[in-house]
Amino acid sequence: MKLVLASSNHGKLEELRDLLSGEGIELVAQTDLGVDDAEETGATFVENALLKARHATRLTGLPALADDSGICVDVLHGAPGLYSARYAGEHGNASRNIDKLLEVLQGVPDAARGAHFYCVLVLLRHADDPQPLIVEGQWNGRILHGRRGDGGHGYDPVFFDPQKGQSAAEMDLQLKNTISHRGQALALLRGRLGQALRGC
Repeated sequence: MKLVLASSNHGKLEELRDLLSGEGIELVAQTDLGVDDAEETGATFVENALLKARHATRLTGLPALADDSGICVDVLHGAPGLYSARYAGEHGNASRNIDKLLEVLQGVPDAARGAHFYCVLVLLRHADDPQPLIVEGQWNGRILHGRRGDGGHGYDPVFFDPQKGQSAAEMDLQLKNTISHRGQALALLRGRLGQALRGC
């Protein structure tokens, strides 16, 4: 089964490919099929994921998997949230986004730096699918005062999991994929994937 990933984010593609390995699914990036990113005009993560999946499946004719995710910081009332990828003004510049977040949180003590990663995954079998498969996951932690670790992508170097005592960027990939927001959502998706794709 071939699915198109409604994203041009290479890190996300590799993470999802790893999480879906062994499922008999070939995940293809929309950019490999000549599809540009959809405009994210939704007011929620779910709305944006639906927009992206519908755009990709309409232009490719393939079932589409879309992810919308972000980091939500308690003291910032959920920001960066929907705007996580473009928090510093330039879409996808993780280093600048982290710099801005650290600057905004300067002087905020550890106890007030609670945050969570949130992920919603949407699977559309076709552009007019009236029953999208929607799953979500949440990973709780806090924001560090500086970067730690060289792995991962996005905000991983400044997201600390107190239960594991590591930043997301310090974690072994297998561990991260087990406990992350995206890993949780994918586990739910995998459990329902066969039924959802039947008849595609």
